[in-house]
Amino acid sequence: MVRLITTPERIPVPGGKIIDEYVGRVATGTDGVSVARMSAPPGWDEPAQTPEFDEVTLVLRGSVVVEHDDGPTTVSAGQAILTPAGKRVRYVAGPDGAEYIAVCTPAFGPDLVNRE
Repeated sequence: MVRLITTPERIPVPGGKIIDEYVGRVATGTDGVSVARMSAPPGWDEPAQTPEFDEVTLVLRGSVVVEHDDGPTTVSAGQAILTPAGKRVRYVAGPDGAEYIAVCTPAFGPDLVNRE
């Protein structure tokens, strides 16, 4: 069935970050993929995690620093990064904050993040 999504589901997150899920477990009951728009204030960070899903992060504005075993990678507006399932990562918003799209396969779920 074709489905137009006009209003995302807002997922509460501490620290001022906003997650609007358009497709995924919360918004549409979709297990295979999730698509969310994120907005994070300058310097926002989260605990390290070893997720059970691949994640593509496409930065629209500002920057996101992705810390991983090979060192930090700064992803600027107009760039994307692929973080594979099973790899330890930590996300930090850059000095100007960040707006970005996250696409996860399978879909994001709190039980699949494995935060430290």
